[in-house]
Amino acid sequence: MAVVDSLARAGQVSSTWVGGIGVLTLCGLSVLAITGGHWKVLAVSWVAFGAMAGATPFGRRAAGARSAQGLVWGYGLASGAMITSAAVFLVPQAIGYAPKIGGFGVAGGILAGFSAHTIGHRLTHLDTPFDTTAAEISAHALTAGAIIGLVYATLPDLGLLLGLAIVSHKGPAGYAAARRLAREGKGVSVLLFPATGVGLTAIPTAMLPVPAVPAVNAAIFGFAAGIFLHVAMDFLPECEAGTEVGKVAALAGDAHERLDRLRSHAVASTVLGGGAVFVLWVVLSI
Repeated sequence: MAVVDSLARAGQVSSTWVGGIGVLTLCGLSVLAITGGHWKVLAVSWVAFGAMAGATPFGRRAAGARSAQGLVWGYGLASGAMITSAAVFLVPQAIGYAPKIGGFGVAGGILAGFSAHTIGHRLTHLDTPFDTTAAEISAHALTAGAIIGLVYATLPDLGLLLGLAIVSHKGPAGYAAARRLAREGKGVSVLLFPATGVGLTAIPTAMLPVPAVPAVNAAIFGFAAGIFLHVAMDFLPECEAGTEVGKVAALAGDAHERLDRLRSHAVASTVLGGGAVFVLWVVLSI
């Protein structure tokens, strides 16, 4: 028993170190972003960090929670905002540069997102020395950050609203991951690393020189739109048995009746998430 406790403590210490290294690296990159004038990417990076890191303690405390309503609203608002932002700010840019290439980019992004998610899920069934939940979220955050940085490198005048809406899912993702880790008796400090993941790749890629070639820009914006549309659809709150929402609802009994009520919340939250982006766009456009 003492050996098990020692290993558990060692795992928590190493998790803290990993998260700490991520935060220090993000601070260093932030200096470069300020020097290069990449204020929008810097803001998106730290908002993503704050959203995930800030939601982690709530997820840990809710490890035994029996209500899935908060989870539904978190997922719904974020996915609605992401779908709307990708459709409004990325798809038109891709089509505007080169319609066919932009369309292929969108398709490629959706297929790439699905492939990465499906293959990555296999890690959860493997006996690996690292926590698969943290590894999956870290890989996703690093990839998303690279795409966000590339989008802003291609079109620096792009509004800040897009980036903020895209990383809006970091809050509910951190909440769900922390709750899952806490339920399994694992430390949640490791989530500090995926919280910094967007910034770790967004800031360096935002500094890359992207050639002003319409076909290249169409492919970049199309692929980004496809990736983020896939992520957004993956975050749509599925109120079905066996899903994360379904598992939480089942803890309180009468899962079927609870899921019926939660479906109304799922629709309302996604509509409000998309509507919020529309309202902000109108306000910022005035």
